[in-house]
Amino acid sequence: MDEQKKLLTVSASPHAKNSASTTRVMLDVILALLPAGIMGVVWFGLRALLVIGVCVVCSVGFELVWTMLMKKPVTVGDLSAVVTGLLLAYNLPVGIPLWMCAVGSFAAIVVVKQFFGGLGQNFANPAITGRIILLVSFAGAMTKWTAPNVPDAVSGATPLGVLGSLPAKEAAAAIGGWTADRSLPTLIEMLFGMRGGCIGETCAAALLVGGVYLLIRRVISWRIPVCYVGTVAVFMLIVSGPDLHRL
Repeated sequence: MDEQKKLLTVSASPHAKNSASTTRVMLDVILALLPAGIMGVVWFGLRALLVIGVCVVCSVGFELVWTMLMKKPVTVGDLSAVVTGLLLAYNLPVGIPLWMCAVGSFAAIVVVKQFFGGLGQNFANPAITGRIILLVSFAGAMTKWTAPNVPDAVSGATPLGVLGSLPAKEAAAAIGGWTADRSLPTLIEMLFGMRGGCIGETCAAALLVGGVYLLIRRVISWRIPVCYVGTVAVFMLIVSGPDLHRL
């Protein structure tokens, strides 16, 4: 009977076991995220580094305080809170007020992660949910984009925002990097992050470098990213195909 009870015991994920520790995996993720963070600072200045620092410090601090108050094992050493802080910061515009970074960090760490039992038991990704909460609560600040590499903050639309405002035929022509007023960056500029957007999303090349690192380290499998990117590419081709053929 005791053996049967043991077989029915359900534990928190992950269930696949290997020699890699949680800390080691999180460290690999942090290293993979560094190129995008560096390029965010290059294009948006030291304000981007400040946003990243506030999100990381607040995320680690909230997790430390919560575990101490609840008399639970302190888990900041597994670096998962650092990863959450980085991911949250990378999903924020550079001009966001710093107190909102703290609010987003609290929502991600305490509400989404710790309320549900901690690492591996949260119902959704803490960083993305924190971003959604900020977007719903502070839509103006969360959609105010800053042009890259500009001494004085200049607000402007993202490439998708520009395309969305154009007629279908003109939008299809603009995909190659042309609009009548040159408001859309070229594909090369978008590849290297010379456009408005969140701190960690603009430089696709840096994100690809991080992805390759994770593949080499076998932290992730190629199947999910390839299926995701491939699906987006197929649907975009279906949607834009008729307009491209009429050019």
